[in-house]
Amino acid sequence: MGAAAADQTKVEGSNGELVPTGMKCNLRNLYEGDPDRRGRTSWTTKYPSDLDEPPENAESAQYALVARNKKCYDGRKKLRVESIVIQSPLLKKVLGVVLAGYPGITTSLERLEFSSPFEPFVHRWEQFAEAKETTSNRETNEHLNLLWEVLEEELRDTIREKKDLIANGVVTFDSIWTIFEPGSLVYTKEEGHDRIFRLRKGTYGSNQCGRFYALNVSYIDFDGENFGHGTQTLQIGAFAGTGPIRRLSAFPLAYHPDPESIKRTLIARGKVFEAYKGYHFKAYQGIAMGHGAWGPIHFSVDSRIIIDTYAYNRFNPNRKISLEYLKPEGEGEDEEVDDCNECDSDMSFIDGITTPSNGSTPLSEDQLLLCTPKLRGYSLKDKKWLIFFLHSVKDIVWNDQAFDSLVAPPEQKELILAFAQSQALNKQCFDDFIQGKGRGIIMLLSGPPGVGKTLTAESVAETMKVPLYMMSAGDLGTEPSDVESSLSNILEMNTKWNAVLLLDEADVFLEARSAHDLERNKLVSIFLRLLEYYEGILFLTTNRVDNIDAAFESRIHLSLQYDHLDQASRHHVWSTFLSRSSNVGKFSNQEVDKLAAVSLNGRQIKNILKTAQLLARRPDVVGMEEEDAESSSVPLVEQRNFGTGLWRKKPIEFVSKSTPAPKSEPTPVRFSLMDFYVKNKLLPATNNNSLAPNSGVPPMMSTPLAHTFSHLDRTRKGLTMLETCGWDPDSGLGLGTKGEGILSPVKVEAKNDTVGLGFKLPKVTEPAAQKKPQNLNARQMRKLHEEEKKKHKELVKMFYGKDDEDKYLGQ
Repeated sequence: MGAAAADQTKVEGSNGELVPTGMKCNLRNLYEGDPDRRGRTSWTTKYPSDLDEPPENAESAQYALVARNKKCYDGRKKLRVESIVIQSPLLKKVLGVVLAGYPGITTSLERLEFSSPFEPFVHRWEQFAEAKETTSNRETNEHLNLLWEVLEEELRDTIREKKDLIANGVVTFDSIWTIFEPGSLVYTKEEGHDRIFRLRKGTYGSNQCGRFYALNVSYIDFDGENFGHGTQTLQIGAFAGTGPIRRLSAFPLAYHPDPESIKRTLIARGKVFEAYKGYHFKAYQGIAMGHGAWGPIHFSVDSRIIIDTYAYNRFNPNRKISLEYLKPEGEGEDEEVDDCNECDSDMSFIDGITTPSNGSTPLSEDQLLLCTPKLRGYSLKDKKWLIFFLHSVKDIVWNDQAFDSLVAPPEQKELILAFAQSQALNKQCFDDFIQGKGRGIIMLLSGPPGVGKTLTAESVAETMKVPLYMMSAGDLGTEPSDVESSLSNILEMNTKWNAVLLLDEADVFLEARSAHDLERNKLVSIFLRLLEYYEGILFLTTNRVDNIDAAFESRIHLSLQYDHLDQASRHHVWSTFLSRSSNVGKFSNQEVDKLAAVSLNGRQIKNILKTAQLLARRPDVVGMEEEDAESSSVPLVEQRNFGTGLWRKKPIEFVSKSTPAPKSEPTPVRFSLMDFYVKNKLLPATNNNSLAPNSGVPPMMSTPLAHTFSHLDRTRKGLTMLETCGWDPDSGLGLGTKGEGILSPVKVEAKNDTVGLGFKLPKVTEPAAQKKPQNLNARQMRKLHEEEKKKHKELVKMFYGKDDEDKYLGQ
């Protein structure tokens, strides 16, 4: 090969000097050669001999239309038109009017080409026919007639089928594309909510579930800063035969029975959606959506929420919303891009195509119509980032009496509120030597349980009308890396929302560090470091203030100690709860004083009232009529055995211990139950605390309580044997030397032998010789198994058998 090249060089050299590489101004054409037996090809300088002259040349450019035809195998015609190239400038001008606004069509191009099945002409056939009839220019009319003849012959069957289906209000799956014109409005229901989208493009597809028709649609959404177009894909599954258009999962709005009413409703909803841009603190009660490993997850939410799309994107980067920005005013209508059918619905378009819209620019009615009903935000009770529905968002009903109900000295309450309000308004006024350090305020609330530490933070948030984020150790985790990440996010969120942060029972983070527990030391050090840069309001509550780490003392701005409630405080708590309770009689000051005399904390008082109210609200006890006098109630404290219910056949009368009470109308059961509960559970057990008959708390009832029937099944063999030994299952007595019953638990001892109950093995000084295992054949094994099965059935019958069943079965 090298020799051949050398010879060629010599030949060329004999004819003249060689031109330097790349300096010969000429074109050298190479052609693909014929493939070999393995299908491989190589390049050659030989011109192919089987090529024809190109059909589209200067001669073909003279024609108004160029149609490409292919063989047709449907049995109805020989050829079908594959594509049409429109070269007539007169046709382009008319089609610019007919196809105005049709996505993806630019009629001013030098080469305007349409391919089968000619969707633009099918969707705009009526407009095309009208333009043909109204055109007055003779030459233009001739060109239109020429295009009409070509398309009418090709689309005759399609147009006729479309008109026939629409006239009957039905459609077939194969012809469903004929009713979905790109750029039209599409109606559907999403999670039970009416939605309208603008169609970009429709295509057929298939997956493991079968064929479907995919609609690539757009809508208006908010990304935290600007409004823009988002994209979504709707799917219509394949169906056999014809189906009603209105029963499709999505159909054009023009086929809706009342499109104008739907438009008015969604425009009004769009205005509400537009008003929720930015940050909003609201209440929510309804279904919300979250994201799981396998797709969307629905949650039932009844909580206060924070609507903040910007924060949603910030703390959920994998779910960040990217939109195609709306065009500014003066640039005409938004042109839909139809070349993104395969892209993800959250994918943004190329930067620079459109400019960001001004968040303060109001949306037009056409844009309000396309607004989504979904809002993105955070649920404070569920501690989750969720997607909320617009119709379930409500205004918060604030508790204006929360701060007044707090039991604390007035000057202490004013001090706490002043700190919190000033911090919220002037957080940027003071800074450390290091920027961003020490801008927050930390308040430590310590004291025994139930004295109002948690209520302090809650009432401050209610008074300031700001979110309250209740953080616990479970929200942060125990691994240092998880704690640092979770705590950083929580502190950043609360700073942005100007919320009150409450870390209840913060002992695990406040406790002093030791030299032996390095893992806890890591948590405390992370907590100390992050608190330095927190810029919000933080309440810490603890019951163990003596164990606090020394490093926390310098970081705490205000430390308050809560003492046990005195009698005046308890009186205030009792009065507050009684006034807020429903269906409770009026208590006098003397009665409340007697209740306040018992040393209880606020949480215990609340629990007592709730328990008493639950008893009084029992449906079959409250409002008992006289015809139900055959049944009465027994106080729960007198019940001993299972099966002793609240009912007696005769009503129980409450009488005084000293003198018999005069006969009068029976006291309503609602108050007698609650008062009896309060008397026996709250008042001190002394001889001087008996109440007068008319004091509202009745004295102890004098009727003795008889034993009731036990719930045990009397037909059991075990009970029968115990009864023969003198045991009474109703009273629980009868066993023992004096019939006192079982007074102490039976001591359980392990039994490692199989010689039977009550049999004691003699002590063996020397270990017994082990038996040599005997090899059994299959027959012996079956026989042994049958014997064991028979013994088991006899034992079951002995312990669990019933005489009446045996008698019935003839055993």
